[in-house]
Amino acid sequence: MTTVADPIIGSWYKDVENNLKFKVVAIEESDDSIEVQYLNGDIGEYDHDSWYNSTFDYIEDPEDWSAPFDDIETDDLGYTDPDEHKPNPEDMDIEDYLD
Repeated sequence: MTTVADPIIGSWYKDVENNLKFKVVAIEESDDSIEVQYLNGDIGEYDHDSWYNSTFDYIEDPEDWSAPFDDIETDDLGYTDPDEHKPNPEDMDIEDYLD
């Protein structure tokens, strides 16, 4: 079985044969390379021939996909409001704590 999934930057894939999940992070047409980052944080690269001769399939973003991306700023994760929005303890009554 060969892949029919085209590489798209920012999309997640699973290597069915090797049970690896990864995200395409760059596509360089000039040197025929597709750069990926695996769920464990490792970086890899495929050329177009090896991509289309592999067993890759589209998948949804893994639940904890940001774990291996330690150097990503919160703004880069796509959140529109990074504030925690915790209640101010001074504004709470004892009944609020008991709920």
